Amino acid sequence: MPSREIQSRLKKELVIWFVTSSPDGKPQAVPVWFLWDGDSFLIYSAPGIKARHVRANPNVELHLNTDEVGDVVIRVSGKARLSRSEPPADKVPAYVRKYRDQIKGFGWTPQVFAEKYPHPIRVRQLRFH
Repeated sequence: MPSREIQSRLKKELVIWFVTSSPDGKPQAVPVWFLWDGDSFLIYSAPGIKARHVRANPNVELHLNTDEVGDVVIRVSGKARLSRSEPPADKVPAYVRKYRDQIKGFGWTPQVFAEKYPHPIRVRQLRFH
C-alpha cells in the first residue's frame, strides 16, 4: 500500500505518464488523465496506439513528474486491460469532477470527451517502486 503522501498525490495530480510497449518492444510514454481509486488506475484512451499496445502487452508503467530536482519519484508497474465493464468517462462522477475544467477548456462537454476517449483501461496488480 502506498504511503499517505503518495496516495494524496495520486488523487490530486492531473497527469500521469503511461508507458506501454509495441508488440516489437518499442516503449511509448504519454501523459494521460487518470483516476486513482486506492487500488487501481482508470485511464480513458482514444482509439489508437495506447489501446493497441495494451491489447498486445498488458505490462505497463506509470509515473508522476518528480519534484524540481528529481528527488521524489513515484513509479508504478502494473497490468493493464481494456475494460468492457467500465462506464464511459461521462458516467464516472469522480472523473468528471476531477477533469471538468480541463474538458471545458477544450470546449467539450463530458459527453464529447467520452466520445473522443471511448476505451477505458484499468491498471491493476500494482507494484510501487
